[in-house]
Amino acid sequence: MNFILYAVPFFFVLIAVELLADRWRGVSHYRLADAVNSLSTGVLSTTTGLLTKGVGLVTYAFALKHLAVLQLPADKAWTWVFAFVLYDFCYYWLHRMGHERNILWAAHSVHHQSEDYNLSTALRQTSTGFLLSWIFYVPLAVAGVPLMVFVSVAALNLLYQFWVHTQHIPKLGWLEWCFVTPSNHRAHHAQNPLYMDRNYGGVFIIWDRLFGSFQEEDDNEPVIFGVTTPLASWNPLWANLQFYAQLWADARRAGRWWDKLRIWFMPTGWRPADVAARYPLDKPDLSRFRKFEVPLDGRQQWYVALQFCIYIALGSYLMNLEHSLPVAALILGWGAVAFGLFVLGMALENRPWAPRLELLRLASGLLLVWLAPLAGLWPASPSPGSGCSVTACSVASGCIAAATGLLGWRRRFAVAGLFQALGFEHLPGQPRILDASAQPQSETQHQQAAEHPQFILLDAGQDGFERGAKVVRRSGQRRGPDCRADAVEQ
Repeated sequence: MNFILYAVPFFFVLIAVELLADRWRGVSHYRLADAVNSLSTGVLSTTTGLLTKGVGLVTYAFALKHLAVLQLPADKAWTWVFAFVLYDFCYYWLHRMGHERNILWAAHSVHHQSEDYNLSTALRQTSTGFLLSWIFYVPLAVAGVPLMVFVSVAALNLLYQFWVHTQHIPKLGWLEWCFVTPSNHRAHHAQNPLYMDRNYGGVFIIWDRLFGSFQEEDDNEPVIFGVTTPLASWNPLWANLQFYAQLWADARRAGRWWDKLRIWFMPTGWRPADVAARYPLDKPDLSRFRKFEVPLDGRQQWYVALQFCIYIALGSYLMNLEHSLPVAALILGWGAVAFGLFVLGMALENRPWAPRLELLRLASGLLLVWLAPLAGLWPASPSPGSGCSVTACSVASGCIAAATGLLGWRRRFAVAGLFQALGFEHLPGQPRILDASAQPQSETQHQQAAEHPQFILLDAGQDGFERGAKVVRRSGQRRGPDCRADAVEQ
């Protein structure tokens, strides 16, 4: 049984409940662009997983066949309890190494990039974890845990972690000693030095207490969420590639071949001495922390949110029929999802060429409807009540409605009126005016300015859709214990 698929509707119901709790308590833990970005990485992760999860399943099945010293019965309750606890123990070490080694942090950092903390953050998942995560679960195969049991307890472990991503639940007394809770997991998502690289358990916090990585949430040290050098982007593709790109750049610049190789496996934040000297990275100053934000018209934000619903529907459809769809159909579906989410991310960043990309996305949506039957993504003549027809209609109607609106506005208002009516502040072919005070002040900021669009930064205490007054640029790639990395032998 695919527990994750059946849980998806409940995820969105609980997100709606949390939004109502925000309103009732007079707080705002959500920003639309941040939530869409978190959900986008989640949709991208699940659709990517349809093509890549075979890596973990095949390696586990191979280890189970050739390395198992026991053969545990799948129909016994104690097998499931044992597997659930052992899985969480293995997850603890995967999670811990994911924070302590560069190559693993490159995959896991996606989950920590959000500077908000809410239930949408729980769905913010990596698309590249499949590359190495399977190594940490080999002990379950050696212990003889059946494949079906392994897959099931993995899903249950992930489902448990959803509810702890909220700020509305305080400390829970004695439960804090045994289980991962919203309080101790908030500390895990902090970039404050006090909390960094702590509380790695998935279900049980006892592993952290046993191995010295536990840190209680301190009321005197308010949590600042995010990574120490932020993503500064709403692009879900870049979110998955950001730290890999930094490691590759540092490896390419390193003078010694040994440094080019070992940088991938060194503690998080380690850089070759010659590279660190020539290309220093700004260290964070949390006393001046500001949230990443892009000034956008509310109409544009909601337009992106509504278009994003198409990709939720398409991603759910792919998950539901993954076993009956050919590989070509899965690849086509993944490509449509990845490209669509990339374009919506560019719209949220208010890139000058976002309107042109949006027109291309709408055209590609209509192309998808034509190609899908040919690739087997859905039948050319789906049966009545089929999920295929629902998905096809969702994609087609969404693209047609958006395109019709765009073309209608274009005739009425001409090109400038069209994009301004949509809320795009920067029109194709027009220069962008940037205040002199917004210019980068360091070499690193100049490099970042070439890679990322104009944006504003909100005070850490501000929430919602406030508008900032000062336009600045920020830089960075890295979250990591700088003091620890500096102590490592160069």
